[in-house]
Order: sequence, then C-alpha cells, then structure tokens
Amino acid sequence: MANTTDPHVPQLVYSCVSKRVVEGELFIRQHVVDYIIAGTSEVSFGGQSHLFQAGDFRFAARNRLSKFVKQPPQGGEYRSLSICIDQTTLLELKSQFQSDGADAAAYDNVFVLKPNPLFNNYIDSLLPYVEHNHQLEASLVRVKVKEAVLIFLAANPHLKALLFDFNEPGKIDLQAYMEEHYHCNSTLEHFAYLTGRSLSTFKRDFGKLYHTTPSRWLVQKRLEDAHYLLKEKKRKSTEVYLEVGFKDYAHFFVAFKKHFGIAPSMMQ
Repeated sequence: MANTTDPHVPQLVYSCVSKRVVEGELFIRQHVVDYIIAGTSEVSFGGQSHLFQAGDFRFAARNRLSKFVKQPPQGGEYRSLSICIDQTTLLELKSQFQSDGADAAAYDNVFVLKPNPLFNNYIDSLLPYVEHNHQLEASLVRVKVKEAVLIFLAANPHLKALLFDFNEPGKIDLQAYMEEHYHCNSTLEHFAYLTGRSLSTFKRDFGKLYHTTPSRWLVQKRLEDAHYLLKEKKRKSTEVYLEVGFKDYAHFFVAFKKHFGIAPSMMQ
C-alpha cells in the first residue's frame, strides 16, 4: 500500500471565491467530504455532469478524476468547507467496522450524502475557526477528521466499503479508461497509476493500442472535441479549452491553429 497520508494536502480546506472558477481536473489520493455553504458547484466525470447546491454534503472518492466548477451566487461568494480523510485515520478506525463485502468501485466519483443534523452540527463546530482564519492545532485537526468519519458512517453505514478500501488501482482496460477520461487535464503519471500501470508500461501499452504517444493522442482528441464545440455548438474559444482538457489558452490556441490552419476564435 502507498503512503497513507499526503503531506501536501491540508486536511481542512476553506474555499471562498467571488468569481466563477474552473478547477480543470481534481486528483487526490484521499477521500474528501465537502459542505457547500454558498453558491453551486458542477462536477463532471465519466461523461456526465452533476450540479451541487448550497447545503449539500458531497463525498468525493479517492483515486478518481473529476472536473469541478465553482459558481458564486449573484453578488456573493462561493464558500465551502472540505475535510480530507487520510488513510492513516481510516486504518486506525477500520477494526471498529466489519466489512459487508460491498464493491467500492460501484460508487460514483462524487455523490451527495443524505442530510443529517449531525453533519450540520459538525460543520458549525469548525466554521468559527476557518472563517476567522484561526490556525487549528494538528492534534485537534486529527480529532476532527476522525470525528467526521464516525459521524458519516453513523449516518451512512454502507460507506464503509468505500472508506475502508485500501487497495491501489489494478490493471484495467486502457482503451475504455482513456476514451472516457481524455478530457481530464491530468499527468501521464496519474493516467498510468489509475490504470494500474507503471509509467513505462502505460506508454508501451498505449503505443501498441493507438500507434502513437499518449501526449499526441490526448492533444488530437481534445482538438477534435474543441473543433466540434466551436463549429457545431457555436461555443466561445475562451470557454471550451478548459472543458476539453487544455490547461491554458495559449497552448490551446497554438495547437488548434497548427492542426486546423485557423485560429479557434475565427470559428465563432
């Protein structure tokens, strides 16, 4: 099993933004529970989009790729509080919960937890700290993360199959995965890991399958999608580049013009 805690990921994250934010893709190796305080958030994965509203408790499963768009309310700010559940905490709690043999892979990347007063009480206990930028002691953060797990399992006992699944991704169908996730602006290292391969094996298997490199294939697929959205859907070039998987507009502009012989802005 890999390192159970990512030192680069804060366990409590308070977000506050006043304009629409597209996060591209999100990949972390910890489960995350978000509470949306104000605004809306759209999440895309597996070719589907889901809209989450203020008041929703949202669970994002680890080792999955998803795109997030944060939208503040009219004249206000998008605000949310995220709890990152590290594997060390889950290992400490595992013995208290008996497995029911359910399949962790059956869950969506991101889904809403059923409302429960305990959730709201838990968030209320944290907001005075995060809203006033008070630094929590590391020992208190660990206690609050453990408390979150116990509360969420008390209200949703079926989640133990997902929470206590410590397996790393196994080798899966490369073509099916890439055709579904090429729009995610992820690294080749992440694609390799999520398909159960080392980077060298991923590149070798990819070459046998597509007869090109992963980087070239990804750019080609994203450009084809962008061309369709610009020509058929009359979308703006400044909107589609993130949607199809490009990290920045400059790279998209150069790649599009080189491939199609016309600037993407001229397609509108």
